[in-house]
Amino acid sequence: MTERLTPRQRARLGTIEEIKRLARDQLARVGSSGLSLREIARDLNIVSSAVYRYFPSRDELLTELIVEAYDALGAATEAAADLPTGDAARLEARWLAIGHAVRAWALAHPAEYALLYGSPVPGYHAPGDRTIVPATRVPVVLLALLADIEHLGRVPAGRVPPAPPSLRADFDQMRAIAGQPITDDLLLAGLAAWSFLFGAVSLEVFGQLTNVITDPDAYFDHQLRRIAVTLGLGSGPVPT
Repeated sequence: MTERLTPRQRARLGTIEEIKRLARDQLARVGSSGLSLREIARDLNIVSSAVYRYFPSRDELLTELIVEAYDALGAATEAAADLPTGDAARLEARWLAIGHAVRAWALAHPAEYALLYGSPVPGYHAPGDRTIVPATRVPVVLLALLADIEHLGRVPAGRVPPAPPSLRADFDQMRAIAGQPITDDLLLAGLAAWSFLFGAVSLEVFGQLTNVITDPDAYFDHQLRRIAVTLGLGSGPVPT
């Protein structure tokens, strides 16, 4: 049976949600470095000390916003990746769905995306015990895709130099997270795909493609398909 909240508890939860809403408005207007609990208190028409009963510091509020943003992006990506697996075409469709989901979320929530992937907030240090798990939701989705590519027997396209031995421990950790063997070459291709995905999205969100690309939808989709070839998917020639 679901525990019923008291009116006081409901009021507290409502105030917390309003504080976070106002904080997101601030992020959109002045960026994360300008987040001010005093301004939020003014917007709520309460004394500034009252806000600290809900969030003891600016950093506590930032952490809550970061965790919620990572979880929202992770949930959107996981939902997009929930596609059948069976052949290369389906795996390519899954990669495309993942990429488009990340981009769609970022374009719909540019301020929150900037909080996650933009410039670090001066003086703020994210607590790993709260942020690491949410932050790895998208990478875990990508590792699951690589594991399925490996299981299907696909190999990355193109000739590449072997991975440096110094990366072996990093790759072993990735394989442990995936719970399946993945070759070094495929992990390197996956890391390149991950770098492309967030690099391309960041360029667009932060306005760096303005006056460069006139059809960003077509550009992004085409680039996703080119990256699919490097993962051993797709039917086109290896990009050169």
